[in-house]
Amino acid sequence: MFIDCHCHILPQIDDGSKSTEMSLQMIAMQHQQGVESIIATPHFYAHREKSVERYLQKRQEAYQKVMDSAPAISKIRLGAEVAIEHGLSKIPDINKLAFQGSKLFLFEFPYGRFDQRYIEEVYDICNDYGFVPIIAHLHRYLDFFTKAEMQKVLEMNAIIQFNNEAFGNFRERTFCKKILKQGYRVVFGSDSHNLSERKPNFDLLQKKAKPEWIENANQILTSYLK
Repeated sequence: MFIDCHCHILPQIDDGSKSTEMSLQMIAMQHQQGVESIIATPHFYAHREKSVERYLQKRQEAYQKVMDSAPAISKIRLGAEVAIEHGLSKIPDINKLAFQGSKLFLFEFPYGRFDQRYIEEVYDICNDYGFVPIIAHLHRYLDFFTKAEMQKVLEMNAIIQFNNEAFGNFRERTFCKKILKQGYRVVFGSDSHNLSERKPNFDLLQKKAKPEWIENANQILTSYLK
């Protein structure tokens, strides 16, 4: 059994699924791969959105399209992949972007130079609302963060999320295994966006990851998800 805590399956809200039909096909593929619980996490970029409330309206509309087309589908929670920006913690209603029914909050670092203020934004949000941070696809920052900067991220005591595709790349797989062996809290996500180059891929995780890593990830997530 898998929990996909990071995917872009809702139609026409971000750079993920392009249609309701694609969303249904992606969900079917996830189920075929053993995914029993899905957290839909469309991108949230504060500088692009008019407000959190407007984003939530768009997310609900996209979700409803899926549910109207396939009412039998269950276990889809709503969340967001929130890009860290300066001033993010001051945005009204930012707390409403946590994973539905939980204190989990998925953050995405910018693809660029490390900035200590990004960590402070995460701290401010989590301290204000009692959230538990999840750092999205940490392996993607190997080319952006120095070892010392990466260590600062690890010292945040956040949950680390790895994309399944990292296990298909030698350098990223080596990094993931190192983090896992060091005892950090790790969860997995497909970060799926479509049915081609970024399709659901829990079949890859099942082939490449140790069963205990997957089980530990499930236990971490279920302990926070009501």
